[in-house]
Amino acid sequence: MDLDVVNMFVIAGGTLAIPILAFVASFLLWPSALIKIYYWYWRRTLGMQVRYVYHEDYQFCYSFRGRPGHKPSILMLHGFSAHKDMWLSVVKFLPKNLHLVCVDMPGHEGTTRSSLDDLSIDGQVKRIHQFVECLKLNKKPFHLIGTSMGGHVAGVYAAYYPSDICSLSLVCPAGLQYSTDNQFVQRLKELQNSAAVEKIPLIPSTPEEMSEMLQLCSYVRFKVPQQILQGLVDVRIPHNNFYRKLFLEIVSEKSRYSLHQNMDKIKVPTQIIWGKQDQVLDVSGADMLAKSIANCQVELLENCGHSVVMERPRKTAKLIVDFLASVHSTGNTKKLD
Repeated sequence: MDLDVVNMFVIAGGTLAIPILAFVASFLLWPSALIKIYYWYWRRTLGMQVRYVYHEDYQFCYSFRGRPGHKPSILMLHGFSAHKDMWLSVVKFLPKNLHLVCVDMPGHEGTTRSSLDDLSIDGQVKRIHQFVECLKLNKKPFHLIGTSMGGHVAGVYAAYYPSDICSLSLVCPAGLQYSTDNQFVQRLKELQNSAAVEKIPLIPSTPEEMSEMLQLCSYVRFKVPQQILQGLVDVRIPHNNFYRKLFLEIVSEKSRYSLHQNMDKIKVPTQIIWGKQDQVLDVSGADMLAKSIANCQVELLENCGHSVVMERPRKTAKLIVDFLASVHSTGNTKKLD
């Protein structure tokens, strides 16, 4: 073979090897950086733009797609220790003609974290209302969605600010009072009594604990590589002290049952979505809400745990779109099979 041709293949191979080796090195040595790139890529692919808005000196970080129109805007509230990008898997299956807003909850990701902030459920509801006012999102009633802690906040928001919203979707929300505690809640109470706050299962500090948390929250058993588990932990560890403070606040006597105490004040059409195999918050909570909210529709998902948004994003998106269509007569909606 001609020497020049051989040299060409060597050079080409070397050129290709550089980005491949860089990717492998990132995966092995800096998995947390790779996770951030992953979210950046999906936001860009799905057309979600990141913006900041301020209430006095308090910064809110959010992502959005689309503009307000004749259909209700949708505000999405994430769960404990998550961030706005957790909704990307659902956004992927939502019609592009909807105005979507995903906000980082108080103290999370790009939203201000202050030692003076009120992290109780009431405090978070007030902060989200400030965000809504900043964006003038309530110029026209909007649809509010929340999952887990975000569902707790969303439900109380609907009770406190009924004129702001036109409808509500609660995805396995926290904040309900059960007659009997499930295994997870019993374990939490034991930890609280022993003051072992560093052992809260929802605040992992090792790859092994991260794997256990994923198994607790998901019915589907995801096979996550060790490097990715390490990356997920690396991203969280700098925030774990805040997460512990937040967790103790939202399970305190002041906040623990805020949704339960206010659910009969929710007057807008409401959708409840819950995984039947939820090990964190028992699915019987759906029936409690249905009995207290006059216009309530319940959707229970088979073979699904607490992480509904992650486990069943396509189904979740379809349920939301169908619910909005039935409640607001939005006409033709994009079919989601």
